[in-house]
Amino acid sequence: MGLFLSKLLPLFIYPIGLSCLLILAAIVLILKRQSRRALIPMGLALMILLVSSSGWFSTWLVRSLEQQYLPAVFSINSEPLQAIVLLGGATGSQLAPRPWIDISDEGDRVLHSAKLYREGRAPLIIPTGGRIAWRGPGDSEASDMSQLLQTMGVPESAIVLEPNALNTYENAINVQTILTDRKIERFLLVTSAAHMPRSMMIFQKLGMQPTAAPTDYTRTDAESRINGPQDFLLSTFPDAENLRDTNRALKEYIGILVYRLKGWA
Repeated sequence: MGLFLSKLLPLFIYPIGLSCLLILAAIVLILKRQSRRALIPMGLALMILLVSSSGWFSTWLVRSLEQQYLPAVFSINSEPLQAIVLLGGATGSQLAPRPWIDISDEGDRVLHSAKLYREGRAPLIIPTGGRIAWRGPGDSEASDMSQLLQTMGVPESAIVLEPNALNTYENAINVQTILTDRKIERFLLVTSAAHMPRSMMIFQKLGMQPTAAPTDYTRTDAESRINGPQDFLLSTFPDAENLRDTNRALKEYIGILVYRLKGWA
């Protein structure tokens, strides 16, 4: 129940959920013949949707997370680390009518981990992530990612699964057990750039010192610049993709706040 509530309650803080609550409040006021007062929640709902779906706001909010950790830089003489920890949240299991495992936008995590392994950055990959039961059937995310990694040339012998974690905190707890058992101290942590700040906080809080290897940057430096009046105008109008990215960034900030209150980060 705790996991379900942790997914449900934030929906009413995100732009769409909060706007719906404000519109419901306006409807109630209208039914009570308080039309003028109803303009306040209606105006707030409109402002929230317009701002959160604009390109300039979405870009600013996303980059405030993504720019905290830049890609790991390796020199020719860099010593290999001992493992690559790959956080889940990037796959959908092979369920009809899918012909095979689906990869979400966060699937860059799997691609990046395979690339790091094939470059010799570490001899072991630890995919971590279970599958939330009430979201439907399917194999664990760790198992899905393992199959993808093997398709990209990573041998099964170089993969150690952690298939039980249902959130980032459990990812860290369960991975720490694997690392301790194998006497691994130096490892790369691979996840989406926007998710990296919260992930690093959790791993570091548990006494681990991972090297951040972020990927899945939704805003490049070039794409974040406003080039002329036409670009500025387009970035002001509402767009569903911008709203989604704002939602993802807010999810991370809410997660950071909640995890800190719980003492997890």
